[in-house]
Amino acid sequence: MSTDAKQHSHLTIEDYLAGETTSEIRHEYIDGHVYAMTGASRAHGLIVNALAFALTPAARGKGCQLFTSDMKVRLEIDGQTLFYYPGLLLSCDTADRDAYFSRSPCLIVEVLSESTERTDRREKLLAYQTLPSLREYLLVAQDRMRVELFRRETDWKVERLECGELWLDCVSAPVTLAEIYADVDWLEQPLRGDPAAP
Repeated sequence: MSTDAKQHSHLTIEDYLAGETTSEIRHEYIDGHVYAMTGASRAHGLIVNALAFALTPAARGKGCQLFTSDMKVRLEIDGQTLFYYPGLLLSCDTADRDAYFSRSPCLIVEVLSESTERTDRREKLLAYQTLPSLREYLLVAQDRMRVELFRRETDWKVERLECGELWLDCVSAPVTLAEIYADVDWLEQPLRGDPAAP
């Protein structure tokens, strides 16, 4: 998802959370300011769904809860409160059961787009690292088969893969890139930089 550059008036956390339950448009919240989210592409949706499908058996086996796109993650950083909508989040903390947000995810996934990539790679990468529960942060390209995994146990050094499988400590299970991209029809989607792309 991308964030609209236009910010709205200052809101309390309570007003923001209440507003999100009835709003037709989702908003991310950064220290009192909200930012409208734009819609996701077909590839984004297919990738998130495929990841959820691949990870659900392992998540259920560990008593974890898996959410795609509509569950917020709440962060407290230097006295500021933030709410982001990741592409996918997984929480294995039985105390992390708020109805509308997660405080203790162990895995967060963002699907990259031209409008969000910079934020996902910098702002969100740094913000998510402040979550003590977070073990892994996965960035997934949607214009080619490529993932980047950041792990707490390796001091957030990136692992890049373009084929094969990656092991996710959060669910103690592997996932293959073939599974992640199983439903994306590359032939019908011009790649970024392709002269045929709009």
